Amino acid sequence: MIRINNDWDDIVGGQQEMAYYQALRQFLKAEYASHTVYPPMDEIFSALRHTPYSDVKVVILGQDPYINPGEAHGMSFSVNGGVKIPPSLRNIFKEIQDDLGCEIPDNGYLMPWAKQGVLLLNTVLTVRGGQSKSHAGKGWEQFTDHIIHALSQREKPLVFMLWGNLAKSKSALINPQHQILTATHPSPLAGGKFFGCRHFSQANQFLESGGQTPINWQIPNL
Repeated sequence: MIRINNDWDDIVGGQQEMAYYQALRQFLKAEYASHTVYPPMDEIFSALRHTPYSDVKVVILGQDPYINPGEAHGMSFSVNGGVKIPPSLRNIFKEIQDDLGCEIPDNGYLMPWAKQGVLLLNTVLTVRGGQSKSHAGKGWEQFTDHIIHALSQREKPLVFMLWGNLAKSKSALINPQHQILTATHPSPLAGGKFFGCRHFSQANQFLESGGQTPINWQIPNL
């Protein structure tokens, strides 16, 4: 049973009855029983639990969870406190510093964003340890496409930050009243092409123009 315990239950509850999700569930049971899988099972839906559907202002779409021990906890790009900041997230922080003047924090725990309405969603919600994309094509994409489509139906305009080709491909699911911001993925493998996108100031300007409170992108030090 999917139990988010907020208004996401009305959005995703019906998915669990579908054949694709039943197959995904059986796959995940076998994977968690026989391999190291991230994030921990009880944190798979953390992004939805901490940012209710009605509260979403910004969607930051990732690919799949971090593959190293102790990093993934169910929210795209975020890591738990005390964990070394991964390279992609460090580049995100550098862009926010250049864009808005925020200090680079000593941690990568993005819960303060989630609590303000930033949905930190991966397109695939689980991964086998050490093996990127190992749970791609198993059904998660259909589940998260349903989430993106549901958000696109919201009357109140949202901001979608789509970084990298996979994320950019989801723009076809999004209605035009929302702001769609696209850029190269923040991974160092992209050669720094992410820098200068200024998505964070643009997002705040869009929110304020619609009478919404902007996001405080400064992550406090622990």
